[in-house]
Amino acid sequence: MAETVAARLSAAGTAAALELRGVSRYFGALAALVDISMTVRPGERRAVLGSNGAGKTTLFNCITGDFAPTSGAIRLFGEDVTAFPPYERIRRGLRRTYQISLLFNGLSVIDNVYLACRGVSRGRFSLIRPRRGDALAQSAEDLVAAVHLHEVRDQLVANLAYGQQRQLEIALALAGAPRFILFDEPAAGLSPTERAELIEILTGLPEHIGYMIIEHDMDVALRVATRVTMMHNGRIFKEGAPHEIEEDPEVQALYLGGGGDGGR
Repeated sequence: MAETVAARLSAAGTAAALELRGVSRYFGALAALVDISMTVRPGERRAVLGSNGAGKTTLFNCITGDFAPTSGAIRLFGEDVTAFPPYERIRRGLRRTYQISLLFNGLSVIDNVYLACRGVSRGRFSLIRPRRGDALAQSAEDLVAAVHLHEVRDQLVANLAYGQQRQLEIALALAGAPRFILFDEPAAGLSPTERAELIEILTGLPEHIGYMIIEHDMDVALRVATRVTMMHNGRIFKEGAPHEIEEDPEVQALYLGGGGDGGR
């Protein structure tokens, strides 16, 4: 038995962070995803780009378990999670942010982050007030600093600027030692200054945390990603390094001069 457990741990250590094999998703006769296969290495930062309706958000929903794929398989760190509900994927280190902010506006920044840390801990249902020096409280403080919100840690979330709320969402996604994060358009609606800070935060994440980012802002996406997947009509159209995608004439014709990017 011990050898079996050791073998599983060894395999997980060498497995890809995320593997998709022939993943398709249909809504009736509408094909949102068609035969998507990709491999993302541990610690890799992957951008998924494409025009409206390319299938990017549906892809995220299949990875997180919000949608079940019509066919195909999804593996996280070597484990087949295709049939797992979202909370089981969270337990295995997967996190996600959404296009629309989901925060406790009536609580402070630090309380939001503390609840996120508490929510993925073993003691999340305990009614006992945390003691001074509580490890989760220190984790919350560290995450607030990591997303550059220490100066507003005690402010109500409702009073934050929009860009600060997006930074707070990243802190929530970092709670509980995630291994892989899905960022859904984190730069949407940000000013140039806020986008620059977002880039600094994302590039400054610990190297062992991989992520996949949907982003219509090409400048942000190509600066924070080490590899890019372009989607078109529910299929993978191109893959390559950021400079390869930026210089590709077909990509330029289809996307770089295009409009906004809401996904599907």
